[in-house]
Amino acid sequence: MDFKELSISNLPTEHICCAISDKREDSGLALKKAWLKDRISEGLIFRKLDARGKVFIEYLPAEYAWSPVVAPGYLYINCFWVSGSFKGKGYGAGLMESCLKDAKDIAGIVALSSSKKRPFLSDGKFLKKYGFVKCDTAEPYFELLVLKNNPLAPDPKFSEFARNAKVDFGSGIDLFYTAQCPFATDYADIARNLAAEKSIKIRVHHLDTRAKSQAHPAPWSTYSVFKNGRFVTHEILTAARLEALAAEQ
Repeated sequence: MDFKELSISNLPTEHICCAISDKREDSGLALKKAWLKDRISEGLIFRKLDARGKVFIEYLPAEYAWSPVVAPGYLYINCFWVSGSFKGKGYGAGLMESCLKDAKDIAGIVALSSSKKRPFLSDGKFLKKYGFVKCDTAEPYFELLVLKNNPLAPDPKFSEFARNAKVDFGSGIDLFYTAQCPFATDYADIARNLAAEKSIKIRVHHLDTRAKSQAHPAPWSTYSVFKNGRFVTHEILTAARLEALAAEQ
C-alpha cells in the first residue's frame, strides 16, 4: 500500500485528508497545517494513503498529546479515519500495522474511544481486534483503550481534570476547541457569529496550548460543548443545533 507521511517540507503542498476540498487560506485547514508543523517537530506522525481520500492515521508521543490523558511512554492516536469507498480494502489495517511497528519499542498505544461508535472517536470494535482493551472511563461515555507491549507498564488513565465534566462560567453555552481539527475551528467561528447575530449566550474558548488541552475537563479537548456548566457533547454542532441547544430548558 502506498502511504505517505507529512513532513515539514511537504506540508505546504500536501492535502490534509479530513479537509481535502477546503482551499480557503483563512479556514481551519490553514490553522490545522500550522498546528501540525509544530507537532511534527515533537514526534507527530500523520500517515495517509497517497490518494485524494479520507484515509489516514495521526498519532504522537502521549506526553505531547493535546488531551487530558496520562500515558508516559505510549503513543496516543489523535485521529484514525478510513471513509467512503476506501473502506473494506485493507487500508485501515495497513495504517494500524504501521502504527504498531512504530510503537514496538515503547510501552504501547493508547486511543480515545467510547461505549459505542461515535463520530471523531476511535472505533473501539476495530481496535479491540488488535488486542486493545479498556483501561479507564470518564463521564458520560468516554473510554480509554490501550494496547501494551510491556505488560508491566502502568495503565494509561484520564487525568483528574477530565473527570469533572463541568465548567464554571455561569449559565449559557461554553464551546471549547483546538486547531487539531479543521472543522472544530470553522464551527467555532460559526458559533461566534451566531452569538453575535442572535444575542445567544455562547462563550467560545480556544485551547491554544498543550497545557490548556491537558487540563481540559472533558477527555476530547479538540471540540466540546457545555451548557450551564455541564458537558453536553464532543460532536461538532451546526448553528441550528447550537440554537436549539440554547433554547432547551
